[in-house]
Amino acid sequence: MEAPVEAPVEAPPEEDEQKDEDTATIHIPQYHVILLDDDDHSYEYVIEMLGDVFGHSPSKAYRMAVNVDNNGRVIVETTNKERAGLRKKQVEAYGPDWRIPRCKGSMSATIEPAET
Repeated sequence: MEAPVEAPVEAPPEEDEQKDEDTATIHIPQYHVILLDDDDHSYEYVIEMLGDVFGHSPSKAYRMAVNVDNNGRVIVETTNKERAGLRKKQVEAYGPDWRIPRCKGSMSATIEPAET
């Protein structure tokens, strides 16, 4: 009588190989929060607001203030859509610049998809 032929047994996958197969990368679209220029807010206001809302250092906030003044807009943060929307609302709720009497409200911001 012939001995039964056994099918080859595959070794279980190495732990690292199994993790690679089980892990999927999820791409979360990124959005820019863009501060828009106006003539009703001082550099001091912009620097203060960028520090309070975004946590930017005074030197980084100053560079952004110069950029928005010269170019009409500046990217102040790149993040996911939900957080970008929240940051936009925070900019627009920050309030008027008390240093400029004609200032009646906050600066404006918008969000745009970041190019990949």
